[in-house]
Amino acid sequence: MVEIKGVKRMWIVILFGLAILVFLEVIRELHCFQVTEYVVESDKLTQVGRELCVLFLSDLHNHVYGKENEKLRKAIVEAHPDLILIGGDMLVGKNGKTWTPALEFAKSLPKICPVYYANGNHEQRMKEKPENYDASYEEYKKQLQLAGVHFLENETVHLDKLNLTGLEIPLTGYRRMKKGNVQFQEIIQRIGEKEGEEFQILLAHNPCYMDLYKAWGADLILSGHLHGGVARIPGVLGVITPGFQLFPKYSGDIYREGEQTIVVSKGLGTHTVNIRFLNPAELIVLHLQGKPCVKEENPV
Repeated sequence: MVEIKGVKRMWIVILFGLAILVFLEVIRELHCFQVTEYVVESDKLTQVGRELCVLFLSDLHNHVYGKENEKLRKAIVEAHPDLILIGGDMLVGKNGKTWTPALEFAKSLPKICPVYYANGNHEQRMKEKPENYDASYEEYKKQLQLAGVHFLENETVHLDKLNLTGLEIPLTGYRRMKKGNVQFQEIIQRIGEKEGEEFQILLAHNPCYMDLYKAWGADLILSGHLHGGVARIPGVLGVITPGFQLFPKYSGDIYREGEQTIVVSKGLGTHTVNIRFLNPAELIVLHLQGKPCVKEENPV
């Protein structure tokens, strides 16, 4: 009996120690971020003539790294980007929440390079249902535009040898517990058919509809929204979405499928469920390159 009690006590101590370690790791991950770099290659990028450095950030949710986000901004400057793409949810669309941290940070980015911003569900619901919020999306957008930020609200911009589109799916596509019902035709109604043969980047906040984005024809799809799955099984996948769906297929990584590349950001902040475990926040640096020519050997 004494031996059994000793074993139980040992397991209690072990489990308590593990709980403390998990708690400390969660706290650590909520206060730091990493820079994740990916290489994206395409034959279509060969005509650009050089490598493009594209910085992708998503789901900041008003989080602050250092005074006035100086740590985050320093990491962006050090990446020397040609283009900054924002994938939405920089603020928290909730009454009583200010958008000042997101605003002040985003306003500083056009001083580095051109910035394009596609909304997430937090910005979109503030825009489409202004009567429900005490903060004005239009004022937020106006101030960012005055600072030089370009918004892509179901719009496409033609850059040098590539096209960039920002998509807003219907708000009914964001549901808790189950996937919403978004149809391909709704995508076409909002952003039209893919244009031209240039390399096409699609900013589409919610990765749950990845099959629709792929069918639309984008060469590079950039998403976020799922915060990496809150906690991650290392090297495998995220555990749960903010909408409480288990084991999402695309939650935070790079996925190469045929000639298409998908990048899903784990995000930079959290909201409501303020937990990260084995799932560090991230700033993504994309190196866009033309595919190297493969010379055929002359037969002997």
